[in-house]
Parts: sequence; structure tokens; C-alpha cells
Amino acid sequence: MSNSTFKYSFSLLHIDYVKLDHNWNYNSVISPYYRIYYIDDGIGFISDNSNCLTLEPGNLYLVPSFTICNLNCQVYLSQYFIQFFEESPDGISLFNNNRKVIKLAATELDVVLIKKMLQNNPGRGINRSDNPKVYEKEAFYKEYRLLNNSIKTQLKFENQGILLQLISRFLSTRDFSSSQQQITSSKILDTMSYVQLHLNENITVAQLARRVNQNQDYFSKQFLAHTGQRPLNYIHEKKIERAQYLIATSDKTFLEIALDTGFSNLPHFSKIFKQIVSLTPGEYRNQNSQHYK
Repeated sequence: MSNSTFKYSFSLLHIDYVKLDHNWNYNSVISPYYRIYYIDDGIGFISDNSNCLTLEPGNLYLVPSFTICNLNCQVYLSQYFIQFFEESPDGISLFNNNRKVIKLAATELDVVLIKKMLQNNPGRGINRSDNPKVYEKEAFYKEYRLLNNSIKTQLKFENQGILLQLISRFLSTRDFSSSQQQITSSKILDTMSYVQLHLNENITVAQLARRVNQNQDYFSKQFLAHTGQRPLNYIHEKKIERAQYLIATSDKTFLEIALDTGFSNLPHFSKIFKQIVSLTPGEYRNQNSQHYK
């Protein structure tokens, strides 16, 4: 296994088993962490920008970080859920090119691993509300990170191993593989890494082209061919993802967050934020300050 692939690590935020009803009905959920659901009874629905999936017994569902989705249960749904943060040294997510909900049939081993993880981590449920607008707050993130730091080394390894095994199941799905078929050039990969590491700067497409010794037009066409995005759109998307994280997990002002993500002024930051998230920064903060799974 190449070092470029095996560079990701994951840290547990929440795990629990819950029974939900018609009150579980939330739109435009955007979280800075991953979710895995295992459904054992009932029916629900989860939709992203491209499709709507039925949450049904015997299946696993993965929601990558910063994937916009809608959650709905009309009558009854029971689920095991795991929420976890991703860490990678270059800041590029394993699912960077696949911000969509993925579904697959659960195996007996999947269920054993999830139940084992729940048994090993008692009291790691949300215990406040099933509304993401309630539980996605900086204090709660810090609380569970402190728990991760205090648990025994053996359990840290076991949690990490279970998360890796569960995530590996989704890497063989058609939904993931189709987004990885195109071999990205080293210059484009280097550019993507550079953007992630310099989100606090005013990055320009001309600057990125110069870094890899390419004409700006040629560079832009190559970037679009390999990633499906124009360079400026990619820069803005990654800056706004960082801004979403800062809004959800800190008390910084919008101006401070704008400057932290390389925008020179608040109006420009707010305009780009609204274009990408379909919410203003203020609306997004309100969504995350009202005390979802």
C-alpha cells in the first residue's frame, strides 16, 4: 500500500444506537465530520445534491465530511451511527472527489465491528438532541477530543482499526471508484495540496500556474480535465469548507474567518460563501448554534 494512500487517520466523535420518528427531519445538513449509519429497522430517507437514498435495514451509509444532505424519517427508524473526524497531513480528504452519500449492503462483520465499537465506547452518544443544529458546537467537539486523548492506547488503536475497516468497504463501491478512475497528474496533485496548505492566503490561478511552470490557460484546462473543476472554483470550495468548519467550531467573527481563509474583505467572503453553501455565513452559524445525527 502506497504511503500516499495510507496517510489518513480518523478520530471518533460520537457513536450510539438510536430510535427515531417523524421529528427526525432536517434539511441542508453540512458537517465538518463523517457519518456512518447502519440501519436495523424502519425506513428513512437521505438525499444529497445528486440523489435520494432510502435508509433501510441491512445497509450501511457513508456521508463524507462537508456533504450537503437532507435527513428524513416519516414514521420510525432505528440506526447505529458513528461520527468521526478525518485527519491527513496534506489536508486533502480521502473523499475529496466524492462528496456524496454512498450506500452498500452490510456484512455480518460490519455489524459485529459497529456493535463492538459501541460496547468499547460507552457514553459517546450525543445525549442532547437528534438535531445537528443542536450538537454541532465547538464545546462538544472539544469534549470528545479530550475523551479520545484520555482513553487507553489499546482502545485508540482498536477504534482506528474499526473505522479503517468500515471505510475500506466503501472504497470498493462503484460510486467511489468512478470518481477515482482518472489518474491525476503529479502537478495537479501538488497544486491541490498547496491550496489546502495555504487557505489563509490570497491564492490566484496565475500563481498556481507559475508554481508548476505552465501557461495559465493550459494549467486551467489541465486542472479542469483532471478534477472536473476550474482552479478558482476549487480554491473557493476549499476556502469555504475551512470557513464552515471555523463557523461551526469557533466563536470567531465573520471578518476574522474571512481573513483566516484568505479573503481580503467580508463582502467578497459572504458572496462566495452564499454561492457555495446556499446560505449566508449568518444563516449557517444560526443553523449550527441552535441546539442533528
